[in-house]
Amino acid sequence: MKTSNIVLLSILGLFVILFFWGCGGYNGLVQQDEGVKKAWNNVQSDYQRRADLVPNLVNTVKGEANFEKSTLEAVVQARASATQIKLDANDLTPEKMQAYQQAQGQLSQSLGRLLAVAENYPNLQTNQAFQGLQAQLEGTENRIKVSRDDFNTAVQSYNVAVRTFPTSIFAGMWGFHVKEGFQADAGTQNAPTVNFGN
Repeated sequence: MKTSNIVLLSILGLFVILFFWGCGGYNGLVQQDEGVKKAWNNVQSDYQRRADLVPNLVNTVKGEANFEKSTLEAVVQARASATQIKLDANDLTPEKMQAYQQAQGQLSQSLGRLLAVAENYPNLQTNQAFQGLQAQLEGTENRIKVSRDDFNTAVQSYNVAVRTFPTSIFAGMWGFHVKEGFQADAGTQNAPTVNFGN
């Protein structure tokens, strides 16, 4: 065999190896990206389940004659804000994630206040519909926690793949960029202060 044929075959072999390596890298990133999208859809589904429970909870609480109207209005308003923000898995920027988290956090706080105030109404505490909705809401909050954790795991795995050499060389060219996961809410790093007085 001539030297030129050996060089040509070597270059062709190297090209074939790079081609298959590139295809494998690309397909791996696509799988990771789809995993992030699926995990994000699960997060949104669980948040939607919570939002769907809110009207029934509010209507049940409204049945209590003198329940605090401002508390109910805050929950309804927070629900409206939380359901207005739609975030596509392809557009998970830090700013949009923060706005989404903030809206969902406001709904969580409003629901927490509603349930805390509801403890002052004995009729609600014995109302089977209220108890059932409260149990569903607690279960949904647990689902949301699990979905958020699963989403963060998927984002971490994807981000590692995007940033790891040698895939990182081509990731940007192929349109794969680092994604944002859920962050802890502001202030959660500080333990609450408990003061029983003297």
